[in-house]
Amino acid sequence: MKNAVKVMQIAFTYIGTVVGAGFATGQEILQFFTRYGKWAALTILLSTVLFIWLGTKMMLLARQIKAESYEDLNRKLFGDRIGQSLSLFTMVVLIGVNSVMLAGAGSVFMEHFGMHYQIGLWITLICTYLLLGRGIGGVMKLNSIVVPMMLTLSLAIIFNTAGSPGASRFFTITTDAPLLAAWASPLMYTAFNLSMAQAVLVPIGSHTESRRTIVWGGILGGAGVGFMLMAGHFALSAYMPGIVQFEIPMGSIAQQLGTVIQLIYIVLIFMEIFSTFVADVYGVTLQLKQRLKISPKLISISILIICYLTSQFGFSALLSILYPAFGLFSLLWAVMLGLYRSNDRS
Repeated sequence: MKNAVKVMQIAFTYIGTVVGAGFATGQEILQFFTRYGKWAALTILLSTVLFIWLGTKMMLLARQIKAESYEDLNRKLFGDRIGQSLSLFTMVVLIGVNSVMLAGAGSVFMEHFGMHYQIGLWITLICTYLLLGRGIGGVMKLNSIVVPMMLTLSLAIIFNTAGSPGASRFFTITTDAPLLAAWASPLMYTAFNLSMAQAVLVPIGSHTESRRTIVWGGILGGAGVGFMLMAGHFALSAYMPGIVQFEIPMGSIAQQLGTVIQLIYIVLIFMEIFSTFVADVYGVTLQLKQRLKISPKLISISILIICYLTSQFGFSALLSILYPAFGLFSLLWAVMLGLYRSNDRS
C-alpha cells in the first residue's frame, strides 16, 4: 500500500511538472500537435512513449548515481566541464521561465479575481516559500492534489466534446504543414519538457529507494501526460480552425461547460503555474546548494526575489533568444540520455 501511494505521488508530480501554464491554456497542444491535423494523434502516442521511456530512465539514473541535483545528471551524461556549463544554462532558462510564470500568476489574480497584480505575485511567492520548506515531499503532495483535479477536468472536457458536432474532426482534420515538421514536433516537445522537468525528477529519483516504484511511477506519469495531451487535442480539434484565434483556447472550451467549470478551470490554471513554479525553484535551489555554502532557505529567498524583480520588467525578449538555443540543447540532452547505458538492475 505504501509503495502504491509513492508510485502515484511520483506519477502525479511527473504530470504536474510537465503540465504547466502553456499546456493548461491549450497553446502548447495547439502549436505542437493539433495544428498537424490527422497526424497529431500518432505524434502524441510517440511523445507518450518517449515520456515514459526517458522520464523513467532519468529517475533511475539519478537513483543510481545518487544525484543531489540535475547538475550531477548532466555531468554524468556530458562530462564535468560541459555538464557544469549546460547546468548553468539550464538554471538561467529555468529562472527566466519561472519569472514569466510568476507574472502569469499575478495576471490570473488581476484578471479573474479582481485583485491587484502585485498581491497575486506576493501570494504566489509566500506560498512557494512555505511549501519549499517541506522539501521534495511538499512538492509531491501539492501535485497529488492538483493533478487529480486536472485529470477530472480533462475527462469532463472529453465527455462534453464527444457530444459536439465537430467531434469526428479528431480523425479527419487536414493540414498544410510539412510531414517532417509534424514528426519533428513531438521530439522537440518531449525533449524540451523533460530537460525542464529534470529539476524535480532527478531529486525524486535520488530520494526513492525502490527501483520498481520509480519504474511504475514513470510509466503512469508518462502515460498521464499522454492522456492529457490526447484529451486536449480531442477537444481543440472539434473547434478547429476557429479555436486558433483565442489566446487561451482551452478557456473558451471550458466556458461552454458553465460558470462553475470555468471557475474551476481558472483556479487550475493558477495551480498548474504554482506547482511547476515550486518544483523549478526547488530544483534550482538544490543545484545552487552544491555550489554555495549558505543556507538553502537563503538561496530559495534569493531565487524568489530574482523572479519577482524580473517579472516586473519582463523576460520575453531574453527568452526569445534563449528558447531556440535551449531547444537544441534539449534535443542533444534527450539523445544523450537515451543512448546512455546503465548497468543498474538493483
